[in-house]
Amino acid sequence: MTKKKVTIRDVAKEAGVSVATVSRLINNISYISQETEQKIQEVMKRLDYQPNEIARGLAKQKSNTIALIIPDITNPFFPELVIAIEEFAKLKGYNLILVNSHDADLKDPRFWKDFQSRYIDGFILASFDFNEEVLKGIEKLKIPFVRVDRAADFQSNDSIGVDNYKGAVIAVEHLIEIGCQKIAHISGPGSFSPSIDRIRGYKDTISKYFPNQSPIVFQGDFSMEAGKQLTQRMLEEHPDIDGIFLGNDMMAIGSLKALKILKIQVPADIALIGFDGIKITEMVEPELSTINQPIYNIGVAATNKLIHFIENTQDTNQYDLDVRLIKRESTLGFIRK
Repeated sequence: MTKKKVTIRDVAKEAGVSVATVSRLINNISYISQETEQKIQEVMKRLDYQPNEIARGLAKQKSNTIALIIPDITNPFFPELVIAIEEFAKLKGYNLILVNSHDADLKDPRFWKDFQSRYIDGFILASFDFNEEVLKGIEKLKIPFVRVDRAADFQSNDSIGVDNYKGAVIAVEHLIEIGCQKIAHISGPGSFSPSIDRIRGYKDTISKYFPNQSPIVFQGDFSMEAGKQLTQRMLEEHPDIDGIFLGNDMMAIGSLKALKILKIQVPADIALIGFDGIKITEMVEPELSTINQPIYNIGVAATNKLIHFIENTQDTNQYDLDVRLIKRESTLGFIRK
């Protein structure tokens, strides 16, 4: 026979107090006498009463739940980010809800209205091309949020990320150091801040080392398929390319696949370098050189900043969020013609 669940009313009746008094104790929202508190605690323990966490959250207007909104759970960058955020949130007493949504969803006012009804304390936004109208709509929710990766805006205090411009410069300079003389770039969407900074870093470096050469930029969408298709198209238009800097590792893997189909040797004929440092870059053949982002540290820093926003406390922590070059086979075996 199923045991009947003990309710707050059962506790109140047994302790000889009102339901409101028990609620005040559970939610710690006002003073009750030490004698009354002890009596209620004894009854709760004897009856094995477990407070309803959702109800507690509603009473305190705090659910100890944060959400992470990402654009593509199939991209290995984001599961690595999720692990970091979930582990740190749990350490701080918060639960995590994962929301996989596309730009179209986030630009729909109904999405945010539904989102508000979930009683989320705050959220981390790792996707989405902001415009002023949508940003104002999000701010009207009065829910703390932090932006990372594609959503980051480093003019704002609510963003966590890396120096994408610096990473791009390092990537292109590495291709130049190994002997590449005609380097192209396959970027992410031109409206995303990281893409803009990586394009700028690429163009400035090409202008510095090859002032008579025009930059070659093809715009992708951070997907493997974009890397594959744009590499094929790029080589049709510019067959003398000998180095490609990809806006992320997934596009670099797609580019590698395209070059294998075309029977072009990597790195002997064309050197490839990506951006992100996801683990799968070590599992392809040849292994991919990349600009490594400290993904775990980004997740921890973003979560910590968000919790400080939620709790109205100051974040004094310092995090190592610098990018670094990882040299692997896709560049180190390049043969200068």
